[in-house]
Amino acid sequence: MITTRRCRPGRVPAGAAVLSVLLAVLLVGSPALAAPAEVPAPEPVCAIDDQRIGELSGMAADGGHRYAVNDGGRRIQVFVLDRSCRVQRVLTNSTDPYDVEDLALATDGTLWLADTGDNRKQRDTVALHAVRSDGRATLYRLTYPDGQHDAEALLLDRAGTPYLVTKNVLGRSEVYRPAERLTSPGPTPLEKVGSLSLSATDTPGGPVGPTGSVLVTGGAVSADGTVVALRTYTDAYLYPAPDGDVVAALGRQPVRVPLPDEPQGEAIAFEPDGTLLSASEGVGQPVRAVPGAAGLVGEAGTDGPNAGRPGGEPPADSRAADPAGEESMPVLPAVAVVVALAAAALGLNKLRRQRHRRPGR
Repeated sequence: MITTRRCRPGRVPAGAAVLSVLLAVLLVGSPALAAPAEVPAPEPVCAIDDQRIGELSGMAADGGHRYAVNDGGRRIQVFVLDRSCRVQRVLTNSTDPYDVEDLALATDGTLWLADTGDNRKQRDTVALHAVRSDGRATLYRLTYPDGQHDAEALLLDRAGTPYLVTKNVLGRSEVYRPAERLTSPGPTPLEKVGSLSLSATDTPGGPVGPTGSVLVTGGAVSADGTVVALRTYTDAYLYPAPDGDVVAALGRQPVRVPLPDEPQGEAIAFEPDGTLLSASEGVGQPVRAVPGAAGLVGEAGTDGPNAGRPGGEPPADSRAADPAGEESMPVLPAVAVVVALAAAALGLNKLRRQRHRRPGR
């Protein structure tokens, strides 16, 4: 039997609470990336009241509909919502996912589910599920080249290449993509193609205090492929990708869009017109919009220091194992060892939830 244990809203696992206090102390005096004054605040456009969508982990949009997935369940379910957030239908497949953490919409209408959650670092493989409008689904298993990772962000470029971005308590996230053509069921090996480090912000929200502002919980790419977005529990980062190159984009200066007061914000998406959507777990939570967000990003942001940078521009061959090299350092390198030891002692793989699920799927 599969058992899932969750913290009630407003509660934080003891280990995460202690780490939040530790990081709060360590972050004093650490500069935060400021949001431009002209960035508009997100405004509620509707609320997801359907009891079946209580653990929203991913979202996509095509202008007429919005699509939503939970991170739990014993079968694939993609909820198709109208623009008022009412469920119109559910795309269902009998495939039993492990832990779906994000959702992306391809140009051909296929919905890609990132079955990549691994809080306890025990999965032999992670997976992508390609779901079509009739509910048919194809499973693609994936293997990391360097051990287990917890990944909650999926980026799908305009050519259809998927990128996974890991979630790391130290603020350093790794970027992976398939090293060869996807095969079903696989596994297909992944290759590391980059890394990035986020600085802490003072945006309120999330379940774990200051820690949440450096944890990547979702991703999206604009419909034309020219803007790449990553979100944490508290903020979104918009990176320019004028040539559609995701790896190169993550090496550029991002625009930070605060997403304050989301209890457990994990979902992010672009409407075709460039509107940025965000939402949190919890029945009745609003979907919020930042109209014209994609237009906040310009090529002028491609140079200069970058608080979310991977440590330098990628080389011409962006398929290199790590375009950032070893120059990319996580937030607060001087205390990384202290935090790592604290993480090990406190069991920070329980940061958001404990999943007692069968390993190796």
